[in-house]
Amino acid sequence: MKSSARLRLLAASTVCGTAAVLAAMAPPTTAETPGGKTLVVIGDSFSANGEILDLLNAGGDPGCKHVPTSWPTQLTQRIGLSPDDVEDTSCQGGTIDTSGWTLVHQVKRAMSDNAFGPRTRTVTIQLGMNDAWGTDNPVALSRAFTCLTDLIDGCGPEAAAQGRAPDLDTITGQAYADRVRQAVDYIRYYAPNARIVFVGYPEIHSPGQDSACASILGIDVVQPRAGAVTGFLDRIDTAQREAAGILNVNFLDTRAVTAGHGACTADPWVDGAFDPHTEPLGFPWHPSAHGDSMVAAAMHQWIARG
Repeated sequence: MKSSARLRLLAASTVCGTAAVLAAMAPPTTAETPGGKTLVVIGDSFSANGEILDLLNAGGDPGCKHVPTSWPTQLTQRIGLSPDDVEDTSCQGGTIDTSGWTLVHQVKRAMSDNAFGPRTRTVTIQLGMNDAWGTDNPVALSRAFTCLTDLIDGCGPEAAAQGRAPDLDTITGQAYADRVRQAVDYIRYYAPNARIVFVGYPEIHSPGQDSACASILGIDVVQPRAGAVTGFLDRIDTAQREAAGILNVNFLDTRAVTAGHGACTADPWVDGAFDPHTEPLGFPWHPSAHGDSMVAAAMHQWIARG
């Protein structure tokens, strides 16, 4: 079977599988059932955030810990919501449908906690960075970080053919929309008054550039051949915003909020690896507490505008 045909078959089976799971977990209620929480957060480590020690102590599984400075936590405080009125199912390593704590798992958890209902006003989804795109191998930021620091082989366009980076042509708005559509429809039905918003990822590197930088132990390591990774970040951003248009949901342009404050800048809002200039124990390339505060502020403004 040709790869393109195999990918279409995999995509179709994933969508059908998602629909079956969501249908099976649907409660015997209607969209008018009272209840729901005001804010529901679905996402990966860019929503939950965390510390390197969490991964080391848990053998690579931090157990869906939510740090006190994560943007959803700061948003909850800004809005003045009770923690009981917020459902945060985000988790380190979360994916749309590839592995681990997927979108379906998170929707199911929120549903079991009666988080969706007429009272629900905002549902955020921040996923896609840890998913497989066009290959059988997920390309998480941990692998991207390794690719960037490989000064011998580099991380240029050839990395995709070598299985070290995703096929950028497969990361499209339509592909993203197809993978999340069933969950979005499900949320829209059971939380009819909620606005759904896809939350973009912060600026890690300036869009469109071929080189990239990672701060390790306070030393800036520049990878001049980084097009595979920087292109991946660009494509994910474009796919999210295009999918939002296709599905008629909202998109928070987090890149615009954090522009000029990526890795190795004079004032970085993302952490390096054991970098004393940011948060030494923070997840590499993930928002610092200040970066998360800026995302929380932008989300608060978006919610206030109604």
